[in-house]
Amino acid sequence: MIEVKGLSKRFGSTQVLTDISAVFKPGMINQVIGKSGSGKSVLAKCIVGLHVPEEGEVLYDGRSFHHLEKDEKRQVRQEIGMLFQGSALFDSLTVIENVMFPLRMFGVMEPGAMRERAELCLQRVSIEPEKNKLFPSEISGGMQKRVGIARAIAMQPKYLLCDEPNSGLDPQTSIVIDQLIAELTEEYGITTIVITHDMNSVMETGDNIIFIHEGRKHWQGGREELLHTDNPELSAFVYASGLMKRVKKAMGG
Repeated sequence: MIEVKGLSKRFGSTQVLTDISAVFKPGMINQVIGKSGSGKSVLAKCIVGLHVPEEGEVLYDGRSFHHLEKDEKRQVRQEIGMLFQGSALFDSLTVIENVMFPLRMFGVMEPGAMRERAELCLQRVSIEPEKNKLFPSEISGGMQKRVGIARAIAMQPKYLLCDEPNSGLDPQTSIVIDQLIAELTEEYGITTIVITHDMNSVMETGDNIIFIHEGRKHWQGGREELLHTDNPELSAFVYASGLMKRVKKAMGG
């Protein structure tokens, strides 16, 4: 479980996040939604330690991350898997070398064991063995996302953070990626946080959803509650597209 308590963050005189508290539960898809500029990416960076908040704390199963000693922070970081927007694979490394990268960085395995672990992770995300020696530029965008997921789970993480995992993907591939993340989350009991503004993804997999608006938490709940919200800011966000407006009309809204 990841818990955020009273978290605030500013850059210079600009207040980006204000007094955000939320609980992200294991074994389910926890989503942070909101329009561009709402502060959701800054919240994600505070959670994983890339930004230090001015106020509040982030707890990993009760461990207050920003108050830990250096070695203790390193231990927590080993327990975090990251799926970056755009996959962020290394162009100069092959598929399997990309998946092995965090294992090498933390030095937790012998070379043979690292390769075996990487092959297992690639197999789990349905990458055929003959693709392992290819470079990222030689595989499709959807396949790059799956390699990114394989790299994210290589360290057998307790926590998984996904930043816009469907960015740049067609709708059909997006569904496959959503389902894969959901399966891995349930299978391994991972605390998964997904940063997204993709309403299809929200309605497919959102178990625990936090809505951020202008740097504040305006709402938290499940995807069924989302469709019947009386929160005006959330309603404007959810029903922004023509498709969702038609859904609302069909529901009698």
